[in-house]
Amino acid sequence: MAQGKVGRKLGRNMGHRKNLLNNLVKSLFEHEQIKTTRAKAKELRRLADKMITLGKKGDLASRRIALKFIREKKINQKLFAVLGPRYKDRKGGYTAIFFLGNRPGDNAPEVLIKLV
Repeated sequence: MAQGKVGRKLGRNMGHRKNLLNNLVKSLFEHEQIKTTRAKAKELRRLADKMITLGKKGDLASRRIALKFIREKKINQKLFAVLGPRYKDRKGGYTAIFFLGNRPGDNAPEVLIKLV
């Protein structure tokens, strides 16, 4: 039986979508809050929560998996030195999404996604 695919396509091909989400995760970890569209934020939330869970583990394998995805040492260090210990006692739900209204140009729903 065919199963449904998980995740949103966001109107992009696979490589573009992967790079977009990679950059969104890096920006979220660097600035701790970003403004984007609702669909991108919901997809970003899945990946950011997985990366923070890796940051909580802190072992070598988790560091390598995170570095493979994030690809920037400065942000990877922040993930394991700052963000991982910050959420040590939290069991999930590391991000919050706040609706800001619709964007004037194309009426897309804009949200603020931030680390809790």
